Amino acid sequence: MDQYPEILIIGSGIGGATIAAGLAASGVRITVLEAGEQLVPQAELHDQRAIFQRQYFRPKESWYEEDGTPFTPGNYYNVGGNSKFYGAVLARYRREDFDAMEHLEGTSPAWPFTYDELEPWYSRAETLYKVRGAHQQNPTEPFHSSPYSYPPVPDEPAIARVRERLTTAGLHPYSLPLGVDIEHWLSNRSTPWDAHPHCNDGKMDAETAALSAALKFDNVTLITGARVVALRTQERNGLITQVEYVQAGKTLTLNPSRVILSAGAVQSAALLLRSADKNHPGGLANSSDQVGRNFMNHNASAVIGFSPWFKNTSVYQKTFGIDDFYLHDGKGGPPLGNIQLLGRVSGAILKGSMPGAPQWLLNRLSGHSIDFYAMSEDLPCPENRVTVKGDRITLKWQRTNWKAHLALVAALKAALKQAGFPIAMSRPFDRRTPSHQCGTAKMGTDPRTAVVDTFCRSFDHKNLFVVDASFLPTSAAVNPSLTIAAQALRVADHIITTDLGVSSREDATTELA
Repeated sequence: MDQYPEILIIGSGIGGATIAAGLAASGVRITVLEAGEQLVPQAELHDQRAIFQRQYFRPKESWYEEDGTPFTPGNYYNVGGNSKFYGAVLARYRREDFDAMEHLEGTSPAWPFTYDELEPWYSRAETLYKVRGAHQQNPTEPFHSSPYSYPPVPDEPAIARVRERLTTAGLHPYSLPLGVDIEHWLSNRSTPWDAHPHCNDGKMDAETAALSAALKFDNVTLITGARVVALRTQERNGLITQVEYVQAGKTLTLNPSRVILSAGAVQSAALLLRSADKNHPGGLANSSDQVGRNFMNHNASAVIGFSPWFKNTSVYQKTFGIDDFYLHDGKGGPPLGNIQLLGRVSGAILKGSMPGAPQWLLNRLSGHSIDFYAMSEDLPCPENRVTVKGDRITLKWQRTNWKAHLALVAALKAALKQAGFPIAMSRPFDRRTPSHQCGTAKMGTDPRTAVVDTFCRSFDHKNLFVVDASFLPTSAAVNPSLTIAAQALRVADHIITTDLGVSSREDATTELA
C-alpha cells in the first residue's frame, strides 16, 4: 500500500470511479478507498424476495429524522456504490436546466456555467458508459456533439404496444438512454436491471464501466472495506494532510497530496462535518456554512396503470420515457417533470411494500399492469440539510415543488386512462428511498455561498475536491448519474492540466472505448 498517494479518491460510485478513469493514464499514483466490498456471484442477486422483501443487500445502519425517529436508508456500500442497483438511465440535463427556471413553487437557480461548457464531457461519459439511445426522438434533448455509439434497447412487444397507445394519446415517448448491454443481461438473467444488484451481468455501472478501466493501469490501487472516518489538516483552511480510515477494526492513515471526496451526497457532507477541529469547529470546507445544506431528493412516485385486457409479458420493461411535461405543464404553464418506465414490477416486488396482500392477487395485478416512475425537481433549500453528532446522521428534508409533482402524477394518470388503462394508482417514494440525493456541497463562484468552485475544488482547502452528487446546484428532473460522470471527467482534465502540469494524455475512457 502506498502511504503517500498523489491522489486519494474516497468512494467508488459514479463520481469516484469516473474520475479515477479520467485520471488513470496520467501516471500519478492513485488510491481508491471504498467502504464496502465487491458484490460476488450469489443466489440472492437473482432472488426478488431476498432483494425486495428481506432487504438482503441493504446495510444495517440507521439515519435519523429531525425529531429523532430512526429509519434505514436505501443506500448501498459496495464497489460501484449505489450504481450497482441503479436503473442505468444515463440522461443529460436539459439545456434549460443550466439556466434559472421558474417552477410552480419557486425558482431553480442557474448553474455557474452553461450546458455548452459541459457538453463535450457528456459525450465522453456516454462513450465510457456505452450508452444506448436515440437522442433525436426526444423533443427536449439538447445538442449532442457525438451520437450514441449504440442503438436503443428495444421495446418488448407489450411495451411497444403501450408506447404506441401513448403516442396516439398525443404524447411523445422516446427511447431512454441506457447503459445496458441487453443481450448480455438476458443471457444471465430473466429479471429487470432496475433496482436489482449487478455482478458483471451487462449493466454499465460505476465498477463495470469506469473503475475497471482505471484498474487496468498499474498506478491505480483499490482498497475495499475501508471506511474513512476523518480528514485532517494542520492549519486553518490548510491542505488536507492526512486521511484516517478503519479497516478490519484497525484505524489506519494515508497522507495524500490531493483528496477527491466521492462518498455520496449524505456521507460526503457527514465526513466533512465530522472532521471538525479547533481551527474548523463547523467542519472542513465549511467557511460558507453550506456543507450539508441544500439537500435535494427528487419528488418521485410509482404510477401503475392496470387493465384486465392488457397482458404484460415483458421481462425488463424499462425502455421509454416521456418529457412532454418537462419544460412546461403541457399548457404553457410551469414545468412538471420527467416520466419513465420502471423496471418490470413483479408480484414478488409488490409484496415488499404490500406485505399484507395475498401473493396471488399481487401476481394478477402485476400481470395486467404497466409501471412508471414520475420524477419532479426538488428545489434547493438551505434548511434541508444533513447534520451529524458523532456517528449519528440526521437528515432534515421537507419536500419542495410538491404541487408540481402531484400535477405530473395526475397528468400521467389521465394519459394512462386515455391509453386504455382504466385504473391508475400512485405511491410516492419517501426518504428511505435514495431518489437521487444531491446538493450538500454545492458548486458556485462565490466562496461565501458555495462549498466548491466550478471544478469541484474546495474554496477552503486547495487540495480537496468533492466529486459526487454533492456538488450539484440543482436536482433538475432527470437521473443525475451522467451529469456527475461528465463533471468528473471535466474535473479530471482540469487536475491533470492545472495541478499535474500535463498538457495532453490518453485517458482510461479512451482505453475502454
